[in-house]
Amino acid sequence: MLAACAATAPSASARPPSPGRAVASYHALQKHYYVPRHKLYKGEPYTHAWPFSQALAATVRMSELPGIGGRYSDDVRTRLHGLDRYWDPDSEPPGYSGGVMPPLGRGGTKYYDDNEWIGLELVRRYRSSHAGRLLTRAEKVFDLVVHGWDTDETHPCPGGVVFSQSSGNTDRNTITNAPGAQLGAQLYRITRDRPYLDWSKRMYDWVRGCLLNQRGLFEDHITFDGERSRTIWSYNQGVMVGANVLLYRATGEGDYLRRAKRGTRAALAWFTQNRLRHQPPFFVAIMFDNLLTLDALRPSSRIRGAAAKYASWAWRKHRNKSTNAFSFPANPQPVLNQAAMVRLYALLARIGR
Repeated sequence: MLAACAATAPSASARPPSPGRAVASYHALQKHYYVPRHKLYKGEPYTHAWPFSQALAATVRMSELPGIGGRYSDDVRTRLHGLDRYWDPDSEPPGYSGGVMPPLGRGGTKYYDDNEWIGLELVRRYRSSHAGRLLTRAEKVFDLVVHGWDTDETHPCPGGVVFSQSSGNTDRNTITNAPGAQLGAQLYRITRDRPYLDWSKRMYDWVRGCLLNQRGLFEDHITFDGERSRTIWSYNQGVMVGANVLLYRATGEGDYLRRAKRGTRAALAWFTQNRLRHQPPFFVAIMFDNLLTLDALRPSSRIRGAAAKYASWAWRKHRNKSTNAFSFPANPQPVLNQAAMVRLYALLARIGR
């Protein structure tokens, strides 16, 4: 039980880090990977929307740090300006392209999870800034997500948001449906428009009905012909916990809270520190960000302790002490890795106050 786990304090080595780690990691992200002229991050020559979305998330978490968050408000606004470089207003429906749009890039395939990550950050920022344009854009993103729902009833496990708009895509994923459910629940909480909640539940129920295994963990995806990828990724577990928490907040229905607790227990039982260290760090950061939404409702030192222990390991083993840049050889994606660590240290600093 999470309540029982909460009685056990994390070890000294797993104490939440101070804001200093978040600040140092963020400064390294900006120094080594940011292109101020275009408000983008380095890639080919600029990152795809997926790494940019995670840098946006990291910047938003920095802006939420107690006492010092205000220093990063301008940075959030700058990230949002950079984000516009990915917006494709002429597609039907409009949405964020997988790459920077012309003239700086060639655009690219739209990925539904990219759009969901972005939509969630737009809503998160809207809640603090009350800027109507952020809510309007998040609503357009959700329209795109609904457009991605598979309507072919002959497919095994009918329904589900597909992975991308690529003509060759046949996948429907946990990661394209659970964040969609989160976005729908968030929009419902703000607008009280019932279709947002209905779609949120529909996406959530599809994941539970099609990708939940006997261990209480969520598999990655199922194809149009019924082939399953049974890989257990950390972020898939996190986003379903987060969806449960948000649906509980939206509806008050206790089943969602109970499922969030069960999902957290299953995730932490499966993802030992050794297993976490073999996951991409950006998946781990997403998992803990979501598990900590449950911690906000039902404090759990087990969640905090596991997150802090992983973060301390990464700080010791994968940080260049001269530059504060992180390197994970098995996942050589510098912007994603750095943004993940910023996000995690900011989250831990916030709950450690």
